[in-house]
Amino acid sequence: MPHPCTVVVVGSLNMDLKVRTPRLPVPGETLLGSSFSTDSGGKGANQAVAAARMGVAVAMLGCIGHDAHGDALARSLREAGVAVEALVVDEVQASGIGAIFLMPDGENSIVVVPGANHALTPARVEAQAHRLRQARLVVVQLECPLDSVRRALRIAREAGVTTLLNAAPAQPLDDALLADVDWLVVNEVEAAMLSGLPVDTPAEVEQAAQALRRRGPAQVVVTLGAAGMHHAGPDGTLALPAPRVTAVDTTGAGDTFVGTLAAGLAEGAPLAATFARAQTAAALAVSRLGTQSAMPTRAEVDAFAPAP
Repeated sequence: MPHPCTVVVVGSLNMDLKVRTPRLPVPGETLLGSSFSTDSGGKGANQAVAAARMGVAVAMLGCIGHDAHGDALARSLREAGVAVEALVVDEVQASGIGAIFLMPDGENSIVVVPGANHALTPARVEAQAHRLRQARLVVVQLECPLDSVRRALRIAREAGVTTLLNAAPAQPLDDALLADVDWLVVNEVEAAMLSGLPVDTPAEVEQAAQALRRRGPAQVVVTLGAAGMHHAGPDGTLALPAPRVTAVDTTGAGDTFVGTLAAGLAEGAPLAATFARAQTAAALAVSRLGTQSAMPTRAEVDAFAPAP
């Protein structure tokens, strides 16, 4: 049996197909873009890479297709130091892709075709239950079948392993699933959907976070983009601003935050320092082109000096 990893990420792998465009085309319009590139992505794989770049042992559980994209996705994980023994190659579905339209201000619009990610069945999660039980932290998202997410959380919870759910993309979730979540990480859109409350002001963000805590997770983090983040937990609340950088490409910024947060939680680092490192890692990532290729190392994060 392989040596257990500190963090096990259960989730998606997508090849990002990225187009730089001055704007989104209107229906019926053909618009010339300025560049095209590919980069390994998918919320699960991104978070695994971000955590591994912080120096912790990480394993990835997910599905890829028997194709060139799948080979590249697995290779990118290996190069980042992520263990890939739990990756499943599905012989029917093609690897997932993300079509990303990147605007001049760094913002993006994304269409995901899940492909092989939908082949991550509960049975395939169960087959890797020993890895989940041996981890310190299990991380899941919502780009794979919900029943598989539910099974991963239950296995981890029954083994006393800390769980983290990044509830993205936004979708309704029942209280039974949320009861198995220790850490819930959401952005403003996801916080509003899950809580049913507005999040337009700091006070409203706090109210939404507390409402989500009442549904099960003891710890709730709401990421606010350039405005920073808000944490609500048993010991109180904490709001932190984001470091100021010039955004070039925001793709994967949230995943960089989640992966870096996961690494700090698995190490048992102080929360304030963990949040600050996650914020800095995300800021560095948006200042660079790329998804996984833009994610910083721990040394880069620790050496970062924000602009005054």
